[in-house]
Amino acid sequence: MSIAERARPQAPVTPPADDTVKWMALRTRDARADGSFVYSVRTTGVYCRPSCPARPARPENVGFHATCGDAEAAGFRPCKRCRPNEPALAERQAEAVARACRLIEEAETMPALERLAEVAGMSAFHFHRVFRKITGITPKAYANARLAGRIASGLKDAGSVTEAVFDAGYKSSSRFYAKGTERLGMTPTAYRKGGVGTRIRFAAAECSLGSILVAATEKGVCAILLGDDPDALVRDLQDRFPKAELSGGDEMFERWVAEVIGFVEAPGRGLDLPLDIGGTAFQQRVWTALRAIPVGATATYADIARAIGEPAAVRAVAQACGANRLAVAIPCHRVVRSDGSLSGYRWGVERKRNLLAREGAAR
Repeated sequence: MSIAERARPQAPVTPPADDTVKWMALRTRDARADGSFVYSVRTTGVYCRPSCPARPARPENVGFHATCGDAEAAGFRPCKRCRPNEPALAERQAEAVARACRLIEEAETMPALERLAEVAGMSAFHFHRVFRKITGITPKAYANARLAGRIASGLKDAGSVTEAVFDAGYKSSSRFYAKGTERLGMTPTAYRKGGVGTRIRFAAAECSLGSILVAATEKGVCAILLGDDPDALVRDLQDRFPKAELSGGDEMFERWVAEVIGFVEAPGRGLDLPLDIGGTAFQQRVWTALRAIPVGATATYADIARAIGEPAAVRAVAQACGANRLAVAIPCHRVVRSDGSLSGYRWGVERKRNLLAREGAAR
């Protein structure tokens, strides 16, 4: 053995039997295993995270370490490709997008894309792509949603709609009215006055989960409520829009209700109906992330917080889930605690368990 070979860090000749799971994570480049361990390669003298895209090493040259510190103590240096001693790429991207989101939220007008990319430490093209991947919308759409959210929260306290528009950062009321209805699902004045002037069709029926109420504005389905008492569901709808014109649905609307019930009974079939989602900008980001969870899968509140680029906003994510009025269509039932157990559900934990069981069977 040469002097250079004797100087190289030494690793176990073969992976121990109890490291089979780690070896499988390494072979499949499973990013979910990042942070739980690192592996070293004797022939290169480096250590990597499990998801490292480098060519797999031979088993006899690989060793496993609980932490980066353990690997470095054994004489290995961090891989320059996967940078195991730094936050994971997804985490770094989420933090970068979060910085850009804060800049958008604090600015009176939409910052230039180049400025947002600079704050995120990326090129404009790469930043735009990463932002959309994490939030589900473009930076411009996010900025518009934030402004509309300020309107929604300020309408009840402002002296007038115009005052709320300018307080939210719009330079002219015409700019808001061009976008506001799209976000609020109705005119700003109607929203402020509890749905005044807005016609909402609704119908209550029964499904295997109990009573169900489906309501819709001219834009699309605005509420899917579940419960034990149809009268209580109607009162819930009235409390949300106390001054809206509520009316029973016609024959076409009854077909919508039937489609929603069919979707509840068999979630795997999807729901091909327009939705009038509404909500604040933050709620919309959370709900977009919820709709990205595949049928039959679950995510934690922390997962959703990271997905929208705000890993510290776990409590706010839970509140946004609780504010959801579109049961199943916005699948907040797919969110579980960090240990995998079922947390509270607006329409009852048993319904949540039932829905997850159905989706698991349909997967």
